[in-house]
Order: sequence, then structure tokens, then C-alpha cells
Amino acid sequence: MDKEANVRSSLLRLLWHRIEEDDIPGLSAQLAYFFLLSLFPLLIVIFTLIPYIPIPHQDMLGMIEYFAPAEAMELIKKNVNEIMNHRNGGLLSFGIIGTIWSASNGINAVVRAFNKAYNVKESRSFIVSRGTAILLTFGMIFVFILAIVLPIFGREIGVFLFSKLGYKTEFIKLWNMLSWLVSAIILFLIFTGLYWIAPNVRLRCRSAFPGAAFATFGWILSSMALSFYVGNIGHYSLTYGSIAAIIILMIWLYISAFIIILGGEINAFYSEKNRSNC
Repeated sequence: MDKEANVRSSLLRLLWHRIEEDDIPGLSAQLAYFFLLSLFPLLIVIFTLIPYIPIPHQDMLGMIEYFAPAEAMELIKKNVNEIMNHRNGGLLSFGIIGTIWSASNGINAVVRAFNKAYNVKESRSFIVSRGTAILLTFGMIFVFILAIVLPIFGREIGVFLFSKLGYKTEFIKLWNMLSWLVSAIILFLIFTGLYWIAPNVRLRCRSAFPGAAFATFGWILSSMALSFYVGNIGHYSLTYGSIAAIIILMIWLYISAFIIILGGEINAFYSEKNRSNC
């Protein structure tokens, strides 16, 4: 017990030190900027790649809607609806190009933050580092599509099967409870891949688990806390007027970036601890 307490104390002290030394608030602001640039192109690609699935694109935002503040979610929905209602044949190619460029820049910012956490420099060539960022981008698109499709079709299949047995209502209640767990598992997989591949360090997949677990639960809890604060305490529209939704979206992205970087710092701490014990 004393050993575990010492590890937790060392981790907290290191995180507090790294927040100042690595300028995590500044890095989080950079990531939030790149996240904003890549958000809508990413959604364009996702919704344009799956136009033949008989699911309204409004329903495809369900996973984000679980956690995003209401004002930010309305802004995202409004822009996605406007884009999808006026899409044309060239939208897909434009969306892919825009996503590759902006999202890979965002991933590069994540890589720099992780490299700083591990105290290593980027030794990979521009082509390799940019290719890694592009692969991570497409990996996120693939996982996000699975996150959209599986819960929706899983629910429909479950309703069909359990309605035959007379347990349709019970299944829907159970599914609504499990949907949070499904979302958490998907987030954990995304963060695990990001922490495993992005840093310029040779790592085992399981070494990414501590930071991924922290980022998953930290992101969910912080997003829910921000949603509660914005909906019940904060009155951003009185200060920012018509751009309040944009400000709330940027705050949400900033907090998300901060959580992601802290997850990388946690993985770096345990990686250094394991090397020192060898």
C-alpha cells in the first residue's frame, strides 16, 4: 500500500511539474486550434463515405452528442446539416484533402506534445511522420464509422430479436445503459492507438493503457462537467452574444486537448519507471 501511495504521489508531483515545464496549457491551445480546423472536414468525409447507409446523418452524431455541451453540439449539427444538404460530387475529394492536411497537422501537434513528454526529438523523416499522421487520421475515421454503425444497427437487431420474445422494452432500457459503456470502449481503443503509435518511441501496445484509461474517463467526466456548467451556471451568451457557441466549442476542444496531453505524460511516467526498474 505504501509503495502504491508513493507511486501515485510521484505521478501527481511529476504531472504538476510537467504542466509548467512542458507548457501543457500552451500546447493544449495549439491542439484545440488544429482540432477545430480538422473537425468539420473530418465529419464531411465520414458522412460522405457512408451515404448509402439508411441512417439519418443527424443520428450519426449520437456519440458526440452524449458528451458535447448543448451549444457546441447545436453548432456542429447546424454546420453538418448545411454541408450535407448542399453537397455535390466534388465534396468527397475536397473533404479528404482538407481532412488529410488539417487533421495531420493536428496529429503532428499531438506527436510533438508526446515527444516532449518522453523527452525525445522527432527523428523520423517528414514523409514518415506525415504518413503516420495520415494513417492515424484514417484509423480514426474507420473507428468513428464503426462507432456510428455498430450501436445503431446493434440496437435495431436487438429490438427485432427481443421483440419476438416479448422483452423489447427491457432490452431498450438495457441498451441505453450499455451505450455509455460502448462509447467508453471505443474511446479507449482510439486513445490506445494514438498513444501507442504517435510518439517517436518504440512502445508495447499495453504501455499505452494507463494514459488511454485516464484520457477516456477524464474526457468523459470533463465533458459532462462542462456540459453541466454551461447549461446551469455559465451564461456565455450574455458575454459573447452570437459567437457563444464557438467559444464553448473551443473551450471543449481545449479541455479535450489538455486531457489527451496529460494521458501522454502519464504513459511517459510509467515508461520511465519501468526502465528504471529493469
